[in-house]
Amino acid sequence: MDDNTINSLREALKFSPGNIPLKQHFADTLLKASLLDEAEKEYKEIMAMADTHQSKTGLATVFFLKGQYSHCNVILEELLQTGTVDFDVLILHAKALLKEHSIDKATEIYKKALSINPAFRDEELDNQLRLSSIMGQDDDDDDDDDEAFESPFIQKADINFDDVGGMANIKKEIDLKIIRPLQHPELYKAYGKKAGGGILLYGPPGCGKTYIAKATAGQVNARFISVGLSDILDMWVGNSEKNLHNIFEVARQNTPCVLFFDEIDALGASRSDMKQSGGRHLINQFLQELDGIDGNNEGVLILGATNTPWHLDSAFRRPGRFDRIIFIPPPDTEARESILKLKLKNKPIESIDYKSLASKIENYSGADIEAIIDIAIEEKLEESFKDGIPKPLSTKDILNAVKRHKASTSEWFATAKNFALFANDSGLYDDILTHMKIKK
Repeated sequence: MDDNTINSLREALKFSPGNIPLKQHFADTLLKASLLDEAEKEYKEIMAMADTHQSKTGLATVFFLKGQYSHCNVILEELLQTGTVDFDVLILHAKALLKEHSIDKATEIYKKALSINPAFRDEELDNQLRLSSIMGQDDDDDDDDDEAFESPFIQKADINFDDVGGMANIKKEIDLKIIRPLQHPELYKAYGKKAGGGILLYGPPGCGKTYIAKATAGQVNARFISVGLSDILDMWVGNSEKNLHNIFEVARQNTPCVLFFDEIDALGASRSDMKQSGGRHLINQFLQELDGIDGNNEGVLILGATNTPWHLDSAFRRPGRFDRIIFIPPPDTEARESILKLKLKNKPIESIDYKSLASKIENYSGADIEAIIDIAIEEKLEESFKDGIPKPLSTKDILNAVKRHKASTSEWFATAKNFALFANDSGLYDDILTHMKIKK
């Protein structure tokens, strides 16, 4: 929209400031020209004169484009409460709800929009809310509306064990517990063992627990669901348990599937330490889902990760639940070298001695290695600002950064050592002692 059109409309309004259709046309023109602040002002003035459907929709659109999604949703909800069934309003509302992570409500609104126009397609909404976009199915094949929509956090893993440097023992254990049952189901059935089960990964933060979980899914070409606290916890009584059950149902309907719970200690903390019953109810629900009481977990591979396994309720470690517990230590020398190469890939470098660097950052986590590279880059950027030419990173630059950033795992090992020495009757934390070269 050119400036002449906008100026002409502005001049016309000077002679007819109360002309609502003209003012609406001017506001719409400003919106199309992405002059959002001016458009917002005009829409608000129109609403003060005559609270019209068009002005409300325009103002809601302005708020959406400005990233003020809650304001947008308030206006759209008011419109829908009046009985308005407007396809464009429904689509905008679904998108704004999705931006606020109100997945269930966004799905409900999107379904209403599709009932008006079943042929409609939107890449963002379909990717986040429609099962067909994930599973490659035709919408026409889905007669049941409820089955046509899926949880948005299901992924297809794009890495496998080849992308994980080192960790040979960990890969071997996961291979035996998770991968082989899927590759040779007939052998496991002969011994009465199911393909599935749970593994708990524990260790210092930033050492690749999430990465190895995703690589496990990629190794068996399984779907991957990564679950965080925000996906489950809800302020209303009973909703957290419902959210947890729904996530397990999604996994059961999409086998083979790796279901990964990060920070599982926050969901499964020891019930003896809880003062409120809500947390205990959630843990009981979690245990029921692991046992497959409400559904068959065949083909559902459950991985949990925690930095503090000593805070996890002991019931999670019973057979059939997280009955295999694996210590994920800081990257070994081979893994540190791989991480360095990965993080420095496509960056200006010169003659990096990866082996030497890897030997000097023992007990550094993957996150620590990324931090020292960032420090080295910041130093080079200061030099590059002088003439605008990128300066290559050298081994010396990385070593200087190592001096400025110490391993963050030290504090974790100080705490873990106490549990391994004085609260380790079952030998659960022997791997920590082995890693620290401590003999009891």
